[in-house]
Amino acid sequence: MADQPLLSAEHDRRIDYLEINATNIAETKRFYSEAFRWKFTDYGPDYTSFADGRLTGGFRKADAGGAASILIVIFAVDLAAAEANVRKAGGRIVKPVFDFPGGRRFHFTDPSGNELAVWTDR
Repeated sequence: MADQPLLSAEHDRRIDYLEINATNIAETKRFYSEAFRWKFTDYGPDYTSFADGRLTGGFRKADAGGAASILIVIFAVDLAAAEANVRKAGGRIVKPVFDFPGGRRFHFTDPSGNELAVWTDR
């Protein structure tokens, strides 16, 4: 995620990060580094973030044979307000707020069952 707090309101409620399942983190890093020259930062053996020069995201360890998945992550200045808005709009919280390196976030499903996340660096 961001090294500096995202203070500008222009970042609020915008898609900010993508998380993609990967069955082999090392091979995934090798592939994207070689094919597209992406840069990586490791957060343990099961997670690496990438930067392609414009967009950031991460690869999370997934079991072989599991469903391919991309998690869209939205930034919010006020995480509690974002959660309240998701609930009010009919979203279902599937992972309550938790801490992770860089901030806090929660996951929700929309009315079609798509899982997304909302994070804050506050």
